[in-house]
Amino acid sequence: MTALRQRMIEDLQLRGLSTMTQTCYVRAVRQLAEHYGKPPDQISEEEVRQYFLYLRMVKQVAPNSLGVALAGIKFFYEHTLKRGWPALELVRPSRARKLPVVLSIAEVHQILGCIREPRYRVCLSTIYACGLRLGEGVHLQVRDIDSKQMVVHVRQGKGAKDRYAPLPQRILAMLRQFWSTHQHPKWLFPHPTTDGALPCTTDKPMCVTGVQCCFKAALRASGVQKEASVHTLRHSYATHLLEAGMDLRVIQAYLGHSSPQTTAIYTHLTRATDERAAETVNRLLGDLAW
Repeated sequence: MTALRQRMIEDLQLRGLSTMTQTCYVRAVRQLAEHYGKPPDQISEEEVRQYFLYLRMVKQVAPNSLGVALAGIKFFYEHTLKRGWPALELVRPSRARKLPVVLSIAEVHQILGCIREPRYRVCLSTIYACGLRLGEGVHLQVRDIDSKQMVVHVRQGKGAKDRYAPLPQRILAMLRQFWSTHQHPKWLFPHPTTDGALPCTTDKPMCVTGVQCCFKAALRASGVQKEASVHTLRHSYATHLLEAGMDLRVIQAYLGHSSPQTTAIYTHLTRATDERAAETVNRLLGDLAW
């Protein structure tokens, strides 16, 4: 690792950004350096400007990807190199306003039922049942499970915030049964080892890429015709709670959203809400002459 990259990582750590955000920001700067074939501190402001034109006009990267690239590169030049470049202020990724894909309860069961590998089945079931992000689910620790209060302690989620989410009894039973197969003192989902010795002594959790690939394979096998991802389970969790009549503010706390407006998007995704709205409008139009 170069001294410059180490300095950027230290700056990101000082800012308190999550490990995943650090990885994304460092990758953005590395891709910029690879594009020009030279160290990033030797790249000029005009070259950075041309690079973002290339991303937008030639590669036509998605708005979210462009936003991550901008955030990482801007952090590097403004904070690590102390260069305030006006060109970076011109880049403004357009924000897509798409509604997320949501699975029905039956579709969730259908997909999870196609997963045969226990570690993936238990992890993805926990992600859905507790409304977790992928990284939050993979990084769950033994100490995060409170069987007395029946909650999961999500530590340092997005925005470096802690929160609690209800722990279903069935998920607790699944976690206990799966933990007995590896008995790792820290991780609920440790990286698998080849020797199979107990307790498992690996020093890291299992890879998020494996979980993503497993979900995609299960989605194909299930026959569900939706563009779903692991994060879709979180969207589905929130929508199903809302359809069951749970207060939006409570769901906001479970998901760890800072703004109620973020959670309010799920009101557009519930069939129950649409049905109640249709019933109300029908009553209002009941005596209307045609």
